[in-house]
Amino acid sequence: MQSNRTASIIGTGSYVPERVITNADLEKLVDTSDEWIVSRTGIRERRIAETGMTTSEMAARAAHSAMENGGVSPEEIDLIICATCTPDMFFPNTACFVQAKIGAVNSVCFDISAACSGFLFGVETAANISPQAPTKPSS
Repeated sequence: MQSNRTASIIGTGSYVPERVITNADLEKLVDTSDEWIVSRTGIRERRIAETGMTTSEMAARAAHSAMENGGVSPEEIDLIICATCTPDMFFPNTACFVQAKIGAVNSVCFDISAACSGFLFGVETAANISPQAPTKPSS
């Protein structure tokens, strides 16, 4: 049976901390080189959150940007899935903190414990959550 469920990306947003650590900075701290890091990981720099900055705060900043980009109000959001392996805490989940910070009072929210593949898991999960109760198949 073919599913008619879909997920749509109608707005995107992002947030990265301002503090940048380059491979050259790491060379001063440990025995490594830019060439060694780039050849194995492709990473040239990374962003470091300030002390006290939480995952939910970064997610909320990205969400505000995505809502503006997509023309969506917080009240229109019905589901928040936070895919992370660095939650604010395990309970309540990080998605609950994001919900409160962006004012998405009508949303259900939960975390998926995933890192790199979390975005794909989140989109697939969202596409397979039906907004209506399942109906009985006709006989």
